[in-house]
Amino acid sequence: MTKNSNTTERQNKEQEILAAAEHEFLTKGYDGARTTSIAQTAGVTHAMLHYYFRTKEQLFERIVDEKFAQMSHSMFAILGDPSLPIIERLKGGIAAHFDFIAENPQLPRFVINEIVSRPERYEVLYKRAGAIIDGVYKGLQEEIDRAAKRGEMEPTDVRMLFISIMSLNVFTFVAYPFMEPLMGELMADRDRFLAQRKTENIETIIRRIKR
Repeated sequence: MTKNSNTTERQNKEQEILAAAEHEFLTKGYDGARTTSIAQTAGVTHAMLHYYFRTKEQLFERIVDEKFAQMSHSMFAILGDPSLPIIERLKGGIAAHFDFIAENPQLPRFVINEIVSRPERYEVLYKRAGAIIDGVYKGLQEEIDRAAKRGEMEPTDVRMLFISIMSLNVFTFVAYPFMEPLMGELMADRDRFLAQRKTENIETIIRRIKR
């Protein structure tokens, strides 16, 4: 077996472990997740799992890193695109954030539960989220300030804008399992409802800031 094939095999096996770990953490939480279950789902021995990831904590932090990296790429790649007008970038950023959560609907509840049940986890999550926000905050705030001076939009604090985006988008998925039985036909078709909700969230935020 060649060196390249060994590397590919290792990478594939690592991804299988990460996929199994993601499902285990998101459905059971950190405390409920078991490395034996992760190994079984990934089709590896427990010893091999620990060869790739020495501890459960290391595996958890890798999952967190990858999820925040995916969110950063999907949302901030659009927000940071200088070729688009600022309002269009904001619309795209809101939509990308919504789509990311739609692809990872268990993630918001998992993050909230981890912070509530294990406050020390906040530091891990804060570092990942803080690094993402800091990377785009200053430049985006400056552009919004310039757009406000031109009369294109209301003066807006980017931090408050991010809170509004997260509040509207995240609540949709956190509340969905509880609201679905109460809303009848409105939520009967999940894909249709989410498409409508995404449009509504975008319009709600843009109406607030656009002149």
